Amino acid sequence: MKFLNGGWLVKDGYTVKYAANIYTANIEPGKLTLFCPFGSPIYNPGMTLDGGILTIEVTSPREDIITTRLINFRTDREHCPQFHLNETAPHVEIDETDDAWTFTSGRLTLRIAKGETIDFAYLYDGKRIAHSGWRAKGLVTSPDGRLHVTDQLDLGVGEKIYGLGERFTNFVKNGQSVEIWNEDGGTGTEQAYKNVPFYLSNNNYGLFVDEPGKVEFEVGSEKVSRVQFSVPGEQMTYSVIGGADMKQILANYTALTGRAPLVPDWSYGLWLSTSFTTDYDEKTVLDFVDGMAERDIPLSVFHFDCRWMKELEWCNFEWDETKFPDPEGLLAKLHDRGLKVCVWINPYIGQKSPLFEEGAKLGYFIRNTDGSVWQWDKWQAGMAIVDFTNPDATAWYQGYLKKLVAMGVDCFKTDFGERIPTEGVQYFDGSDPQMMHNYYTLLYNKAVYDVLAETKGEDEAILFARSATVGGQCYPVHWGGDCSSNYPSMAESLRAGLSFGMSGFGYWSHDIAGFEDQATPDLYKRWTQFGLLSSHSRYHGSTAYKVPWLYGDEAVDVCREFVDLKLRLVPYLKRMAVQTHETGVPMMRAMVLEFQDDPTCEDIDTQYMLGSDILVAPIFNDEGLARFYVPDAGDGRPWRNLITGTEYEPGRWYTERYDYHALPVLARPGTDPFAA
Repeated sequence: MKFLNGGWLVKDGYTVKYAANIYTANIEPGKLTLFCPFGSPIYNPGMTLDGGILTIEVTSPREDIITTRLINFRTDREHCPQFHLNETAPHVEIDETDDAWTFTSGRLTLRIAKGETIDFAYLYDGKRIAHSGWRAKGLVTSPDGRLHVTDQLDLGVGEKIYGLGERFTNFVKNGQSVEIWNEDGGTGTEQAYKNVPFYLSNNNYGLFVDEPGKVEFEVGSEKVSRVQFSVPGEQMTYSVIGGADMKQILANYTALTGRAPLVPDWSYGLWLSTSFTTDYDEKTVLDFVDGMAERDIPLSVFHFDCRWMKELEWCNFEWDETKFPDPEGLLAKLHDRGLKVCVWINPYIGQKSPLFEEGAKLGYFIRNTDGSVWQWDKWQAGMAIVDFTNPDATAWYQGYLKKLVAMGVDCFKTDFGERIPTEGVQYFDGSDPQMMHNYYTLLYNKAVYDVLAETKGEDEAILFARSATVGGQCYPVHWGGDCSSNYPSMAESLRAGLSFGMSGFGYWSHDIAGFEDQATPDLYKRWTQFGLLSSHSRYHGSTAYKVPWLYGDEAVDVCREFVDLKLRLVPYLKRMAVQTHETGVPMMRAMVLEFQDDPTCEDIDTQYMLGSDILVAPIFNDEGLARFYVPDAGDGRPWRNLITGTEYEPGRWYTERYDYHALPVLARPGTDPFAA
């Protein structure tokens, strides 16, 4: 939220009150509470009248994490959903001297200076990593009369900010205004399906705003030397997270908010989708599957998108009998071919669905404040949305999924979950609708994941999810949403996946060859290379089928070669997944995450590390030109291309031309990713 008019004034219609200094403080076991007047310091008792105070509570949920809660009025947050945090009650040391208070958790210390301004300095192993100073903490009233709590941290020279969810804008977030608010906007805008109020700084700290509702970040975009963050309401809670490097910060953050589980081995293979609005039936499905086998292309998962159900009835969880008269028999045939089966679902129930009347009668949908069912037409006609705050509604929804699992379905694509209403609606448990907008996806994906964990076993549970927020990393896998069939969209998808990984999520995928429009044979082959060198790989589209033979004989060869390459890498990917599961470090890693001390890597968003040992540089043009950087892995030895065997000296950029059967995919010196 921007509220300033230059360096000195405030925008018309806004008012701002900054906390001035610390007037008094209370020290309790594990907690430091500060009381800060607004406007100017208090010099006499008369100045304590009519001005108000900002209460600041400092605690620690885990070692190396210090949490600050800014409070104007203490409001009842009983009906606000809350992220599940794994708190451990760490040992905390609180000291007071003549000039400061210090609050220490593990190796992280917050030093709060005494004086006529508020000065918060965060030190890790004695080195300052973050700072909040003059006119940082305050209250802003917007022109509509709504109160916001705001704070700021300094943005140092050369400091760069990463993360904040799966964002399609520039990978380095400096200069951007970022609104944490899930929206279904495709991949070509500043909107995002997966918003996470957490960022990483290359100055070795992370910031997590513990707020399920809207959070707004100004990353050097209003005050160019500060990161500003704000939430509507009377209070805001955030944590500064320390670590020796960005990997350890991610480990500390995911220890607090949850880590990705291991996923089944079969999920690393190729997923083939029917695509979205395409016509298909049992014959089409088997023709596609058998066509892949006839061309010696290994397939792991077949995905049925929307039209396995009748139009206007999404979701009814019933197979369209005109296309699939014997769904159990079809699923058995697919299983006999060694495949797993995924089907598309969402949390919306169209008015024509047989489930609508049942869900409405039982009170299982989000309701208007007058008690009627909330509905609209912006997907399915008259659709309602399942209220997952109602345990009975959740069990009802899960019951239909269990029937599908019993029929032979192995996993679900959990689409949508972003267009969740906030005005004039009510939830079963009384949750604040504004707070539920982002949080809804967590309840939705958890409900589906729990079905699979219960029926298939935790080792077999996996989703293909689009929307997410904090904690969603516990219910993988996620894919990048509706991209277009062109090179800029391919590149923006990669940027988003790297940002997503910097936000605590371990696995990521995307629609190979683009979702919207028709891919050219050239793009299809280049995106195939990229897709099969991602943690998870799925062909999917909107109006076009994505089987390779529709894009030429060479596309078939490229698909076969890169599926084979990925299958050879599965043992390596499984080892990397253990790292992800145990540390929170993603499988697809931005270069700066793996080589934080190399300044060249700070801005690179057109290549990545697949695990710790494989560098991948997708080709983003129809000339076959790759421009990529090879870092020094620490010993000056060359990297080796896994396909061509070519060696590359570290510490320099390369520009090379590749045919469709190769690209820069380099092994770190001294490693063999193909080793068992």
